[in-house]
Amino acid sequence: MLGGMQAPIFVRRPSDDERQALGDGLRSADAFVLRRCQVILASARGERAPQIARVLGCDDQTVRNVIHGFNAGGLAVLRRGSSRPHTIRPAFDAARAEQLRALLHRSPRAFAKPTSVWTLEAAAEVSFEQGLTPERVSGETIRATLERLGVRWRRAKRWITSPDPEYARKKGRATA
Repeated sequence: MLGGMQAPIFVRRPSDDERQALGDGLRSADAFVLRRCQVILASARGERAPQIARVLGCDDQTVRNVIHGFNAGGLAVLRRGSSRPHTIRPAFDAARAEQLRALLHRSPRAFAKPTSVWTLEAAAEVSFEQGLTPERVSGETIRATLERLGVRWRRAKRWITSPDPEYARKKGRATA
C-alpha cells in the first residue's frame, strides 16, 4: 500500500437470503434502500469504492460506510438510522452556566457593549470573550443553557426598570 492510499474494501460474501433481499431492494421505491443495495451488490461483484461512488454519484466515504455497515450488521444497513449526533455535550457545564447567569445580571455596558439591554447574541459574544466557552456559540445555545437553569429569556422591555422616579411616567409617554 502506498503512503496515504487506503486498501480496497469489499463487502463480505452475502448469504443466499441476503442476496435475495438485496435483489428485492433494487426494486424498492425508497431511494435510500435502492442506493445501499446497489453499493453492496457492486462491492460483492468486486468493484472498488471509488468506482462505485463515481457510478452512483456519491462520495467514496459514503460507499465505505455502507460496506462497513453491511459487514458489521448485515441487512440492518438498509434501515435508515437516526441522523442525530451520537453524543451531545452542552457548551456550558453547570459551573459555567452559573457564571453565565451571573454575567447576565451585570450591564452589557460593563463589557463595552453600546446598549444596556442584553440580547442572546451579545450574551454569546461576551461569554466567549470572558472565556466561558472555548469557541463562539450561538444565541440559541445561550437560550438553551438558560432554559436548563430554569430561566426564561424575555424581551427586556417587559421587565426592565429604572431607579429614575419619573421612569413610569416617561415609559408611559414613550409607548403611548
